[in-house]
Amino acid sequence: MKFLLFTFVGVVHLFSLNSGKAIYKNDNSQRTFQEIKEEVARYGDVAKAIINLAVYGKAQNRSYERLALLVDTVGPRPSGSKSLEKAIQIMYQNLQEDGLENVHLEPVKIPHWERGEESAVMLEPRIHKMAILGLGSSIGTPPEGITAEVLVVTSFEELQRRAREARGKIVVYNQPYVNYSKTVQYRVQGAVEAAKVGALASLIRSVASFSVYSPHTGIQEYQDGVPKIPTACITVEDAEMMSRMASRGNRIVIQLKMGAKNYPDADSFNTVAEIIGSKYPEQVVLVSGHLDSWDVGQGAMDDGGGAFISWEALSLIKDLGLRPKRTLRLVLWTAEEQGGIGGFQYYQSHKENISNYSLVMESDEGTFLPSGLQFTGSEKARAIMEEVMTLLQPVNITQVFRAGEGTDINFWIQAGVPGASLLDDLYKYFSFHHSHGDTMTVMDPKQMNVAAAVWAVVSYVIADMEEMLPRS
Repeated sequence: MKFLLFTFVGVVHLFSLNSGKAIYKNDNSQRTFQEIKEEVARYGDVAKAIINLAVYGKAQNRSYERLALLVDTVGPRPSGSKSLEKAIQIMYQNLQEDGLENVHLEPVKIPHWERGEESAVMLEPRIHKMAILGLGSSIGTPPEGITAEVLVVTSFEELQRRAREARGKIVVYNQPYVNYSKTVQYRVQGAVEAAKVGALASLIRSVASFSVYSPHTGIQEYQDGVPKIPTACITVEDAEMMSRMASRGNRIVIQLKMGAKNYPDADSFNTVAEIIGSKYPEQVVLVSGHLDSWDVGQGAMDDGGGAFISWEALSLIKDLGLRPKRTLRLVLWTAEEQGGIGGFQYYQSHKENISNYSLVMESDEGTFLPSGLQFTGSEKARAIMEEVMTLLQPVNITQVFRAGEGTDINFWIQAGVPGASLLDDLYKYFSFHHSHGDTMTVMDPKQMNVAAAVWAVVSYVIADMEEMLPRS
């Protein structure tokens, strides 16, 4: 039996890790873990009421219908665009009309990039028009385009070994898809690594778990002191085809044209609404998703679903006449796709109150049927979260996984605030991620109902418990 000494509500306790069970011993205040379990258990009826309203009652399909109305009306919402600002204004009005409190917009500066017209045509060994999507922040090509021979590589290591061959060519990366976090480095860093060895442009195999000839866009980063070259994603199918051609010794020539442009930073907003706490209004449980998207598809899955179940969580709680002890704060982030720009500026503006944040939650990996909750925090907080998740037994979603991260909340998590995110079918998510396929057709209203119920139960209970989640 291993014991960890920690302080909980100002009192020293012993925390035991024994067969996965948490035991609290209290020498002074009688605040045992058993009592915490009993406190959580008392929320059983409230949890059932939230689940019934979201999944079976009058609120079923509401988050889906609200989302469909926005994305059908506005469409994709790239950073710096008029469509994003239109969506923000619509949401500002919607949140007010929903009766939420302290609805306001917090100004931020965000990047503004537009892809313009773009094309890629294979000229040798045969004529073939390729589907491409330029990567965020990429520069464009000259008006006449770039026509060059191709070098196909499967890794950065192979590129280094063949550096002399890369000069004056278009580097095509045909990296295997391992998982998103490992494979995305090719999208983010591919242009820089190709430019270092003298390439004229780079084309990256889309970072996707499945492809039906669908390119997937996303952000890429240039590096100071390294020439900027145009870069785009191509389909898995074309990357593999060119790899086969190269292995046979075929000479491959591509003409690449990209009208991409970067503009000065634009004015935008994070959108905020609250249910103000009844006892500790200065303390916060934050629920969130991002309102911006890429400029393809509708941004329904990434991250319309996450943004709208976060709104739905507050709507469900309000509809039931509940008011937790601490404030429930909804934040709809802007410019997440550019690296959490809105999230970072929010953190900079609010970090002086970091001790008042009990939990930060972000849904940004789809709102399909959840497998459970991902969580990052102390073992003491994890034990409490495991108890809270037992309240979701009616929908059979009770597991607590590791790594409750999100681009917009990682600033808080790295500073010690507990963080949570939804976990669901990531294979499906990355099949449509950043592609033309990210539309309402991907969304399932029944699954969104369940995701919203999970989000509402967890956020409400943590906001209403007598004490904040303990930190490391």
